[in-house]
Amino acid sequence: MPHPGWSTFRFEGIGTQWEISTPDSLVPAVRSELLETVAAYDKTWSRFRTDSLVSGLSRSAGKITLPGHAVVLQEVYSALYRLTGGAMTPLVGSSLERLGYDATYALTPSGTPLPPPRWENVLDWAGTEITVKEPVVLDIGAAGKGQLVDLLGEVLREAGCTDFLVDGSGDMLHSGNRPVTVALEHPYNPRQAVGTVELDNFALCASASNRRTWGDGLHHVLDGTTGKPIHTTVATWTMAASALMADGLATALFMQEPAPLEKEFEFSWLTVSSSGAAAFSKGIEGRLFT
Repeated sequence: MPHPGWSTFRFEGIGTQWEISTPDSLVPAVRSELLETVAAYDKTWSRFRTDSLVSGLSRSAGKITLPGHAVVLQEVYSALYRLTGGAMTPLVGSSLERLGYDATYALTPSGTPLPPPRWENVLDWAGTEITVKEPVVLDIGAAGKGQLVDLLGEVLREAGCTDFLVDGSGDMLHSGNRPVTVALEHPYNPRQAVGTVELDNFALCASASNRRTWGDGLHHVLDGTTGKPIHTTVATWTMAASALMADGLATALFMQEPAPLEKEFEFSWLTVSSSGAAAFSKGIEGRLFT
């Protein structure tokens, strides 16, 4: 939680609630830039908007040029696609739509689960350039909110703010000399916590299958090799240097054991399985409740 006495700027963006806490109230110009950054990200990446940059790729094959932040997003996605054997993919949007999680929020499946196309068969993503051989539904939700947390942190730093906590509905980035203690929400009861961690100039992100659920056993964390929701894991938390990395890894832990991920990424983690068992890395600095 932010420190007592800090000022908090609250707003809604990309379909979620945001809180940016700072020692002093942010001036109007900085608030405007934060809102503009969120709006620009949504206009680029949202699969729920017909006017977004990526939505055009769902209507026809072709090529688009993305903002500069697409470079590091591609690097993280490419690595996690490889490490999870294709289970984590930016092409999962078509499978989500088939299950009812579409632009109209129909929440009614249009058929049985189907896997999305393989990245290497339809998508060429090189830095800021994306070319697709056929219409595809891009969905970067597995890491995108984390990247937006980082981008808002950059806005604050460029404005001279070095002490802050950016909180995008549980995906957080902390900066400053005073760590904050964060409660880890219980996956089955949002009024309870499974533990706490101390956040000290790091990012903390979570992924939980109970966040977006509908129908009979349907939720938004899908296995990209099958198009089906994953039920073996119910919640994950990760701490890393960037929220982009933490967010992507929190999703990847639904699909892959930590060891292969730890060989290429430096992060701490906690997972809760569908049986209620918790596992965690040595790097988790905090306290788990029994």
